[in-house]
Amino acid sequence: MKVLIIGSGGREHAIAKLVRRSSLNPKIFVVMDYRNPGLEREAVETGGKWFVASTTSVGKVLEIANELSPDLIVIGPEEPQFAGVSDALREKGFTVFGASMRCAEIEKSKVFARTVMWKYNIDGRLYFKAFRDVEEARKFIEFAGDVVIKPARQAGGKGVKVLKDTQAYLSKDRSEVKRSYVDKLFTEMSSYRDIDYKIIVEQRVEGVEYTAMVITDGDYVLSLPLIQDHPHAFEYDIGPETGGMGSIQGPGWVLPFITFDEYRKTIEIVSKVLKALYMETKEPYIGAFAGQMMLTGVWGPTVIEFYSRFGDPEISNLVPIVESDFLEILDRAAEKRLAGVKLEINEDVVTIVKAIAPAGYPDDKKLASNHTIYVDENRIRELSCEVLYASVELGSNNMMYTKGSRAFEIVCSGKDYEEAYRKSENAVQFVESLDGWPLFYRRDIGSRELLEDRIRVAKRVREVYMARASNGLLGKVLIWLPGEGVIENPLIGFVR
Repeated sequence: MKVLIIGSGGREHAIAKLVRRSSLNPKIFVVMDYRNPGLEREAVETGGKWFVASTTSVGKVLEIANELSPDLIVIGPEEPQFAGVSDALREKGFTVFGASMRCAEIEKSKVFARTVMWKYNIDGRLYFKAFRDVEEARKFIEFAGDVVIKPARQAGGKGVKVLKDTQAYLSKDRSEVKRSYVDKLFTEMSSYRDIDYKIIVEQRVEGVEYTAMVITDGDYVLSLPLIQDHPHAFEYDIGPETGGMGSIQGPGWVLPFITFDEYRKTIEIVSKVLKALYMETKEPYIGAFAGQMMLTGVWGPTVIEFYSRFGDPEISNLVPIVESDFLEILDRAAEKRLAGVKLEINEDVVTIVKAIAPAGYPDDKKLASNHTIYVDENRIRELSCEVLYASVELGSNNMMYTKGSRAFEIVCSGKDYEEAYRKSENAVQFVESLDGWPLFYRRDIGSRELLEDRIRVAKRVREVYMARASNGLLGKVLIWLPGEGVIENPLIGFVR
C-alpha cells in the first residue's frame, strides 16, 4: 500500500513509525519542507521516496501526488489544512486523512472555536472577547483583570500570556505589561492575512491540563488515550509557551489525575463540538481532532483550544503502546468506514516523551537555527527508547542542523512512571550539540514530584467543580458586590 505523508517534523515521524508496522505492507512517501533524516529513513527503508517541497503549496503537493498515485494521503500539520491542501487533493479523487480547510477553522481561529461552543451551548466553554483594533484592545485590557491573552490565530502553540491580576499594588505595572503585550501580539498577527481578529482575551481558569485526541470519519468517533502535554519552556511550568516540551501517558486510557468519568465527559464535549462543526460547515470532519483541555473548578473538563490534527508531541506517546493496525484505522477513517473499529493499546505501560531544543527556542527561531547537533540512536535504543526527528535538517555534508524549534523527541516507556522517567533521563544525555550551542529540555516531565503535584491540584479542583455541580452552578461566574450581593454571570458582556 502506498502512503504519502505530508509534513516535516516529530509528529509526522511518529505517524510514519505507527504506519510502518501495518500488515498492509506500506511503502511510505513523504513531502517535507526540509530534509528530515528520520522521515527520509522511513521512506527509503520501506521502498518509498521523499520530496523536499513546501507542504502548504497546493500545486506542488498535487504534482507529487499525481506522480505517485498513493492509496492514502495523511496530512500531519495544521498549516497545509489551512492552505486548502486537503480539499485540493480530495477534489482530484485522492483518499485523504486530514481535515478540510473549513473544518480546520476550528483550530485556525480561536474566535470561531469559542463562538461555536457558545452557539451550541456546549459544556466547558469560557467567556471571551476578540479584537481587530489595537486601540480597542488596549482599552479593554486595562480593566480586564484576570485574563488570558492569546493570538486569535493558531501560531504553533506560542504567544499565550496568562495574567493573574489579584494584587492591587501591582495593578499599574500589570496594566503596562498587558498593553505592551497587546501591542506585541498585534504586530506579530499582522503578518497573517487569513484572519480578521488579531487577539482574543479569555476568562482565566486554573487547574490541570491534558489532551484528548480522537480519530473521526465524520460520523464515528474513535477516542485515543488521554495525554498530558507540557507547553511551558522551563521546569515547573514557567517560561514562555512552546509547541510542547514533552508529554506523559498512562497507564491505560486515563492519566493518574483524571478519572474515567472525566474522560467520558471530555470525549462527550469533543464529540459535540464535531457535530456542531458539521452544522456550521456542512462538511464531514475526516481526520484527527483534539481538545486541549483543563480540569477546572468552573466546569470540570474545560476547553482551552482545539487542534485539527494529532497533537505534537502527544502523538509520540502512542508509538510504544498502539497494538492495532494504525494504518488500517487511518485508511478506514479516510474512506468513511470507521464504524465499529476499536483501538487496542498496551495498558500495562506508561510513556514519557521529552523534547530537546536549542537555546533561543521558542522566542528567537533565528538564534536557535543552524547549529550542528548529533544523536546516538544506538545508545538510546539500548534503553528501549525511540528517537523521533523533529526540527532538524540533514545538510549536504551529512551533518544535522537545528531548524529553530524542538530538535528531537525521546520516547520512553516502562511498567510505571519511575521506570520510564529513569530511562528518559538516561536517554537525553545521548543528544549532543557539536558546535557548543546550549540545548535544553525539561527534567521534571514524568517526575514523581510533578505527578504528585498534578494529583493534588486535580483533587482540589474536583472537589470544587463537584460541589458546584451539586448546586447547579457549573459554568457560572459569581461575584459579590458591596450593596448588591452576589451577581451571577457578570462577564456575560465579555462574549463577542
